[in-house]
Amino acid sequence: MQQIFNFLIKYKAGLVFIGLLILGLSLTVKAHDYQNSKIISAANGVTGNLFHMKTNVSDYFRLASQNEVLLQENKNLQEELYQYRQQQLPKIDTSVVFNDTIFKVYTSKVIANNYSHTDNYLLLNSGDKNGLEPGMAVLSSLGVVGITEQVSANFTRVISILNRNISINAKLKKSNHFGTLTWVGEDPYIVNLVDVPRSAKVNVGDTITTGGKSFIFPGEVLIGTVEGFELDLNRGYYDIQIKLFNDMTDLGEIYVVKRKDKEEAMELLENTEQSE
Repeated sequence: MQQIFNFLIKYKAGLVFIGLLILGLSLTVKAHDYQNSKIISAANGVTGNLFHMKTNVSDYFRLASQNEVLLQENKNLQEELYQYRQQQLPKIDTSVVFNDTIFKVYTSKVIANNYSHTDNYLLLNSGDKNGLEPGMAVLSSLGVVGITEQVSANFTRVISILNRNISINAKLKKSNHFGTLTWVGEDPYIVNLVDVPRSAKVNVGDTITTGGKSFIFPGEVLIGTVEGFELDLNRGYYDIQIKLFNDMTDLGEIYVVKRKDKEEAMELLENTEQSE
């Protein structure tokens, strides 16, 4: 018995350690289910967040792909729309002009845009390798944007509708009275329709569209609405302020429209003028 006591006294530190270790292991085993559930819960949370992030990334790229499809579908619809509108214009021999569509529509994107100067320009991320060339109409889903001016292999400079050097044939939609669309270099949301005859009945809110008397723009493309107007009694013409449908300070995806018979028509017109 004395030997047992001596043994316990001699190794009491080690025995206490072993006892505490056994107690700790026992408590760990009892608490194992709780700790395991906590770990699984935390792991599930991390996994869920990772899958959520993966889904968001996948949805983003899927959205970009779907956007390309929608742009292509809209491009095709725009071609059909311009074709239909052109067919409605009077005094045109449709048996000659419309055996095939005379408009070709390209999609592009504005990557630079000036609107605070008096003569503003835009830059597109498409060029002649994409089919673009000078003298093509640039439109958005809301209306007129400008005209292509300079084209390189991959980029195109566009003279904006907010440029004093641009003039576009436009009309009152309700009456077909024509004028010339210009910009005075002040408000990026307002352009002017000048030289509209006094016989026109003009009201605030009237819709203004392209006139169709152009080798660049299709007819009936939206421009804006009448914001105000003055009649020059000496000249007998209206100066009409037009609020643009387009927000020219916020442009993204756009359409570039080519009239396929433009060169033929221009050549014939030049020959006619030279013969006079």
